[in-house]
Amino acid sequence: MPAPAPLILGIESSCDETAAALVDGDRRILAHRLAGQEAAHRPFGGVVPEIAARAHIEVLGPLIEGALADAGKTLADVDAIAATAGPGLIGGVMVGLLMAKGIALSAGKPLVAVNHLEGHALSPRLADPALRFPYLLLLVSGGHCQLLFVEGVGRYRRLATTIDDASGEAFDKTAKLLGLGFPGGPAVERAAALGDPKAVPLPRPLLGSAEPHFSFAGLKSAVLRARDAGIHTPEDIAASFQQAVVDCLLDRTRRGITRAPGATALVVAGGVAANQAVRGALEALAIEHGLPFSAPPLWLCTDNAAMIGWAGVERFAAGASDPLDTPARARWPLDPEAEKVRGAGVKA
Repeated sequence: MPAPAPLILGIESSCDETAAALVDGDRRILAHRLAGQEAAHRPFGGVVPEIAARAHIEVLGPLIEGALADAGKTLADVDAIAATAGPGLIGGVMVGLLMAKGIALSAGKPLVAVNHLEGHALSPRLADPALRFPYLLLLVSGGHCQLLFVEGVGRYRRLATTIDDASGEAFDKTAKLLGLGFPGGPAVERAAALGDPKAVPLPRPLLGSAEPHFSFAGLKSAVLRARDAGIHTPEDIAASFQQAVVDCLLDRTRRGITRAPGATALVVAGGVAANQAVRGALEALAIEHGLPFSAPPLWLCTDNAAMIGWAGVERFAAGASDPLDTPARARWPLDPEAEKVRGAGVKA
């Protein structure tokens, strides 16, 4: 008789979303509760780390209690506690990880310290049972833009990374420059839908380059110059910016496909994967290369506890658990053996 599917309590607090979820090995999300902080950060046009950490402290306990109640479970029913242990804003990461350690200690449950990027990397497998290792992943989130060859749980080979800004950062900064509001990614996408993507001649950094990496800092600077010129509408700048990002992501991912022989699929995950223009272009690229395309549902692209719970399921099923002195990390690369690239610094 097969062993029952593990039930994992997942906790996420790496940035400005506080979340708790119950996820099991049969890919069922039994409960998910999330508290956002948009109103608190909107006056500042971006996330303020201290405000974020305090908000996590206030709401995390009730969110966990509510998720357990929604699922009709108690801590006695849970097999392990999974929490984001990094990378992210260190204050927020500490709040979630310390809560997880306290629960694990008091309930006598194993702790699974999850790399937030691994949560994104494995989230497509939560939604797509047909997705098998190895696959080529474009991970595009607020602070990261990477191409990874995902060979298995805990086995990630980085093929490319950003040498400066990530695409998500560029979306956020563009929104702020154009006064489109917060959060930036959805605001730019809404404005872009009303503009002309050919109106503003913006650069495509590294397009066609033999170098495999990404760069978006120059594009962000070009948006600033276009705004200050006063010639184009914010909608046209937003549309032109979004098209430039899509062109860069496609060019770099097309090159990545040639470096990932044996990939079973082209996969995209992370907050920018919720952008419909990005998503549609990547799906077309996959079809062009005869690869299946996989992406999580939109709500699983942004930060959430279900992906952390699922990463906990995958790691726990593989026999992994972590000691209670596991540290919180502001930086934690998925491929620590990857070569550093010029300019990338901590984002490598």
